[in-house]
Amino acid sequence: MLKAMHKTGLVFFPAFDWAIDPTHPEREERLLYTQDQVTEEGVFDIPGIIEYKPVLATAEDIRRAQFCVPDETSITTESHLISAGGAKVIADAVMGREVKNGFALVRPPGHHSMRVSHGGRGFCHINIEAIMVEYIRTRYKVKRIAIIDTDCHHGDGTDNIFWHDPDVLFISLHQDGRTMFPGTGFPGELGGPNAKGSNLNIPLPPGTSTEGYLYVINNCVLPVLDEFKPDLVINSAGQDNHYTDPLTNMNFCAQGYAQLTTLLKPDIAVLEGGYAIEGALPYVNLGIILGMAGIDYTGVVEPDYNPEKLKQAVSLTDKIKKTTDQINTYWSKRQQMRDAAGPPGEIQVRHKEIF
Repeated sequence: MLKAMHKTGLVFFPAFDWAIDPTHPEREERLLYTQDQVTEEGVFDIPGIIEYKPVLATAEDIRRAQFCVPDETSITTESHLISAGGAKVIADAVMGREVKNGFALVRPPGHHSMRVSHGGRGFCHINIEAIMVEYIRTRYKVKRIAIIDTDCHHGDGTDNIFWHDPDVLFISLHQDGRTMFPGTGFPGELGGPNAKGSNLNIPLPPGTSTEGYLYVINNCVLPVLDEFKPDLVINSAGQDNHYTDPLTNMNFCAQGYAQLTTLLKPDIAVLEGGYAIEGALPYVNLGIILGMAGIDYTGVVEPDYNPEKLKQAVSLTDKIKKTTDQINTYWSKRQQMRDAAGPPGEIQVRHKEIF
């Protein structure tokens, strides 16, 4: 009989009553297919897999991380509050040692929502991870937290919220911003004067496969985490870098996601994007769950998976290696960059591209 090596908590919230449009990619079916798959595979019957129910986040929870204009009520629905509340529930379960780790499979997503939120931006109204991080830091007095954003789009909202915070390491792996929304997330975007190097952005060329993602994890992300020594690792687990996703141009697969999760060992994962509702999400989410729980995931394979078609070009591999070397150099020189940023009180000017 299967048994979880690591006790893992899950929260599901498909948000039946919220969608931008009935046919929009970001709609409740994103999670309904996954919920069906997980149920059919008997995941909830595995000893060590525990399902939790979400709660409502409060305006106070949001205000720790963001300013809402004109106010929280105007730009959120109950679904947004439950999505953020689901992440809080998983945080409590992990911090209270009820489980080893946990995955909040919730929507609406949040990583494009910035410090000042005026409402919908990149399908996001409030920033789920940032709200959860500030909740954890307030309630549990945790200081150093790492957020690894593996969504295919740059996590510009989370990047913005923690731009000046040296105690939050934010690393975003994403498709090159020159090729899609939000048009940001380049290697030189490193954080504010006192936090240079705490924001690491790793743009990947279209066509990056599992090989490229795992190279960056092994040769950049894991060494940086070892040196940063976070008290908690959070994965913004976007799944829109899958080879079938309709909005992106990457070649990642379910096995790759499961391997990434096993390597990263996140304490908490929170769902972000991913819009191949039938062809990717049920398999990717299942792989992530099994990876977190320490259960064999080698049988999780998409019906149309063909590794020969997803091979990464040598030219892409070279680009990825060069970007990885560049990021590692920035990380190694972070203190020098902070020292060179200027004396306290000096006005800093930041150049920012807008897609």
